[in-house]
Amino acid sequence: MRQLKISPEIRGLAAEVEKELAGVFAGFSRVAEACTFKVMSAFQEFRVSEACFAGTTGYGYNDLGRDTLDRIYARVFGAESALVRLGFVNGTHAIAAALFAVCRPGDTLLSVTGTPYDTLRRTIGIANETAGSLKSYGIDYAQVDLLPDGGPDIAGIKRAASDPRVGAVEIQRSRGYALRRAFGVAEIGTIIEAVRAVNRNASILVDNCYGEFTEELEPTAAGADLIAGSLIKNPGGGLAPTGGYVAGRADLVERAAMRLTAPGIGGACGSTLGNNRLLYQGFFMAPHTVSQALKTVAFCAGLMARLGLKSTPAQAESRYDIIQTIEFGSAEKLLRFCKGIQSGSPIDSHVTPVPWAMPGYEDEIVMAAGAFIQGASIELSCDGPMRAPYLGFVQGGLSYESGKLGIMLAAAELLKA
Repeated sequence: MRQLKISPEIRGLAAEVEKELAGVFAGFSRVAEACTFKVMSAFQEFRVSEACFAGTTGYGYNDLGRDTLDRIYARVFGAESALVRLGFVNGTHAIAAALFAVCRPGDTLLSVTGTPYDTLRRTIGIANETAGSLKSYGIDYAQVDLLPDGGPDIAGIKRAASDPRVGAVEIQRSRGYALRRAFGVAEIGTIIEAVRAVNRNASILVDNCYGEFTEELEPTAAGADLIAGSLIKNPGGGLAPTGGYVAGRADLVERAAMRLTAPGIGGACGSTLGNNRLLYQGFFMAPHTVSQALKTVAFCAGLMARLGLKSTPAQAESRYDIIQTIEFGSAEKLLRFCKGIQSGSPIDSHVTPVPWAMPGYEDEIVMAAGAFIQGASIELSCDGPMRAPYLGFVQGGLSYESGKLGIMLAAAELLKA
């Protein structure tokens, strides 16, 4: 029988980190309890019953579970409407539908948090003007870079957003593959206020991936017109098999639905094929699961600091997404760490991650993810592009106990170098 081996040195460092994080962990639990209360209240308000778990086939007309879950997401996220669908293949797909909902030909899409995440660059047409991109539909693109400290350039945002051609503004909450910090709802609110001060007509979309349930409120509470994300990240709770969501203003959600299906059909179709129970149970579990992921990455930050590696956020710093960024400085160290994460996974622990040309990315990507759901970022994983300064992005952890073990095994792999 294969045994997990963790040295007394690593265990000793881990104990020190956990002792220091007691107060931080308590804070994560308080947020999880508040968010669970909201989810529980919504389940009860909309009278969730076993009948909601039955799936539909074919067109999916009159799917009680699907339509009720839309209402629950809208209530919990403080939105007029929501679209929760298995038909979204990933978060990028959901965000793309939302972008087409807020943009019209002749508009300028303004990104106010720098260059968007890698996979969205082709959707917009930044990387190359591919067929079907926003640019190919006559939508221009502009951006305001972040300040050197990683914060939003409020003065620059006001200048750019005052252009009457700006019809939509995009805010990326999480860091993507960049050395920047995530934004909390309060800071997102400051950005939205800056836009509204000079442009009352622009629709504001927040890419909410990795951020759900890290705080008690979502960006809709700060005035965002739309938010979008993936079900195999935070809101799926580790149980959703695939899918994504869009939530916000009812008219914009309906436009996104028509982009997902077809004009005139919108959200009325889409069979659930017996998966409703997983979506309900995953959303119910999501606040707790997110708190486990937050504990895992805070622990990772503390352990990496003790190994002399620079990582962000720091162990006790406020967290607005479930990601920990580690600067490895070399391809060898990044690959070693990923090998350690993989060895601490419940699935495919015996394999070694290697870089590959992942669809939608400019550089090869290495991804350690021994997950029950393929690519589920709410499960413990580490990935990163094979380019200097060789950053690793750790996220997830279905349980703190398993996440902690995975991080310790990754640390042990690093020490072998």
